[in-house]
Amino acid sequence: MAPKTLNWTTIRHRYLRQNQIWGVVFILFAIAIWTLFLPGVEPGEKAKFGLNIVTAAKPIKVPDLVVPARISILLLGFIAAFLGGWQLSKGFREPQALLAVLLILFVFAFLVWATAGKSFNLTGMLASTVLRATPIAFGALSGVWCERTAVINIAIEGMMLSAAFTSVIVASATGSPYWGLLAAIITGALLGLLLAVLAIRFRVDQIIAGTAINIFAIGLTSFLSHSWLAEHQNLNAAPNFKPIPIPILAKIPVLGPMFFNVNLIVYIMFALVIITHIVLFHTRWGLRMRAVGEHPKAADTLGINVYLTRYISVTIGGIIAGLGGAYFTLGSVGRFDEEMTAGKGFIGLAAMIFGKWTPIGGFIASFIFGLADALQVKMAILRVPIPSEFLLMAPYIVTIVVLSGVVGRAIPPAADGQPYVKE
Repeated sequence: MAPKTLNWTTIRHRYLRQNQIWGVVFILFAIAIWTLFLPGVEPGEKAKFGLNIVTAAKPIKVPDLVVPARISILLLGFIAAFLGGWQLSKGFREPQALLAVLLILFVFAFLVWATAGKSFNLTGMLASTVLRATPIAFGALSGVWCERTAVINIAIEGMMLSAAFTSVIVASATGSPYWGLLAAIITGALLGLLLAVLAIRFRVDQIIAGTAINIFAIGLTSFLSHSWLAEHQNLNAAPNFKPIPIPILAKIPVLGPMFFNVNLIVYIMFALVIITHIVLFHTRWGLRMRAVGEHPKAADTLGINVYLTRYISVTIGGIIAGLGGAYFTLGSVGRFDEEMTAGKGFIGLAAMIFGKWTPIGGFIASFIFGLADALQVKMAILRVPIPSEFLLMAPYIVTIVVLSGVVGRAIPPAADGQPYVKE
């Protein structure tokens, strides 16, 4: 009985310690809100947030949001402090989920401070956030499909870049973005299969295999862009997907422009988040994926084909990364530029880790990264006296905090990165 009592006591102490850490973090958010933003706001100043943007769907117009700046910052800080006090005294069941709430409070306090005495189109920034989060979300979903079967996919960046290149050429040659999208899917599938063969069949170190694919993709696309696309500009002018407003839903204020008046690739991303969640947690195949990722030997003993499960999942992960690459060309500018993915594949991996290897968590983390990206553009318009690079640091700092285990450990699948040898 003594060992059991000691074990339970240890667990209880760890639980209480985690609660205390989370509570302190919440209170630090409150202090940061008050300290950073209150001094820069004059009494009586108001912040005006525009809630209407012009789109083909013509969403219903609503009054702009006008708030008293100092009172709003005080209230947002009070909410963060209240959450911290509640966490210290009683504790929330899932305090990690409240981190996103705290980030939203902090960002809104920042916006109130930056917009005090000015006006700012909030809906426009949120719509931009969804678009900027899309390729990151594709990267996160690709990582989930691969790492849930214990294959680390560092090659997401290379897959995206290669798919962006092939999609723009095929779409330009055929005049149809749909053929370009198919080319991106095939490119991602082939590179996903290549990673699977290297990692599963030949048991190459997965980090090295992924890095090799990235170097190959960057080198090949840069060379072909210089030597070929520069001379054949007609193959670098692809038609892109236009926004498709969903009837009735696209007219909803704020939410309509964000989620229901976007192009096909963004809708595919939304669908994949839902599909991946259902497959992973509510189907037999998802159970097999998680079993292979956690304990491949036990899964093999139960009759699950570990190799086949990994091959299929990694190939699907490559397809999803290919769709993310198509977004850069067919879903956005309609042309290819060297290294245009700009590290979004790596950011997608960070979003996957921040989201704890779940599709919905990865999407939420991607939204946070996209928000930081959109903020640094919008704040330049308001001439906020903060270098834009500091705004981009915020989500990475949060990710580092999560990975460090200070506010709860991000635990990967138990067999992640480990090759499996059938005995």
